[in-house]
Amino acid sequence: MVRQYSGMGMRQMTFEIPDEVAERVMSEVPTAEQSEVVTKALLRRTRPKLTAEQWDAICEAANNDPETQVIERESAAYSRD
Repeated sequence: MVRQYSGMGMRQMTFEIPDEVAERVMSEVPTAEQSEVVTKALLRRTRPKLTAEQWDAICEAANNDPETQVIERESAAYSRD
């Protein structure tokens, strides 16, 4: 089973994990699903966990950024043409 993750390309990687973990993965996860399981685990670990309030604050800060406002104006000008 091949899954695409939001347009991400795929790369084969080699890394070491403890024998006990490898044995558990090999015994509990079908071979065809192992890459997907590892990918999901890594994405969960690396994805920032922000509250709605934190996202609102980040968006507000970005929207109030002078560079963002210039980009917004330029984008609006292009869309009018």
